[in-house]
Amino acid sequence: MQPAGAIGVFDSGVGGLSVLQHIRHTLPHERLIYVADSGHVPYGDKSPAFIEARALAITRFLISQGAEAIVIACNTATAAAAHTLRVKFNKMPILAMEPAVKPAIAVTQSRVVGVLATVGTLESARFAALLEKYGGWKVKIETQGCPGLVEQVERGELHSARTRELVERYTAPLLRKGADTLILGCTHYPFLAPLIREIVGDNITLIDTGAAVARHLQHRVKAELPPRIVGEASERFFTSGDPEQASRIMSMLWQKDVVAEQLPGEFL
Repeated sequence: MQPAGAIGVFDSGVGGLSVLQHIRHTLPHERLIYVADSGHVPYGDKSPAFIEARALAITRFLISQGAEAIVIACNTATAAAAHTLRVKFNKMPILAMEPAVKPAIAVTQSRVVGVLATVGTLESARFAALLEKYGGWKVKIETQGCPGLVEQVERGELHSARTRELVERYTAPLLRKGADTLILGCTHYPFLAPLIREIVGDNITLIDTGAAVARHLQHRVKAELPPRIVGEASERFFTSGDPEQASRIMSMLWQKDVVAEQLPGEFL
């Protein structure tokens, strides 16, 4: 057996750390490499072509660092680039995110599900196909774009007055329409779950897909990668933004000291 490579994970910024936490819990012995593309955050207002180009560059970097599997820990990047990555790198597992509509439909009592997501995710063809897929389940799916929330998480402002104002603004219309289940359709949003819970109350179900993605990754690693010797667990963190700022915010969200390394110039 060969020594195991790494699991590569990337997001537009620090939000994908919410997924990385689930991956670390589910695969406690793996070597993890995380890239925050914070020099280009948010992806929600970027063109699909730009996001696809960033996803290709970051995936190439992760492979150069020994990644054997890739997790696109970003709903917007999934919509823009998942298909391209799977075609281009078809010899390795490429896992992606999408708003968890099916689990939400399974738990809603009011038959109204709200989706909090970036505008880029909500306007994507992939999301439209997802809504069409579950359109016959007699559940009304209400969507809400959330400009500004990603930036608040990127700044580490999880409980500030401005963040509260935005969460109240975006959740109120969904609650008025009868939603009893809210999908956190961006990997940044689980870090706001305590604030969202405080605002919407205990009777609203919040759906986060990170744990399901980690379980699926575990299955894919076992099924598709050759027998491997897993060594000592480790994490490396990279950013296309300011390493000092990234280290500070990542340390807060990861709840351990993090030193974020600068992504090499050819991948910026």
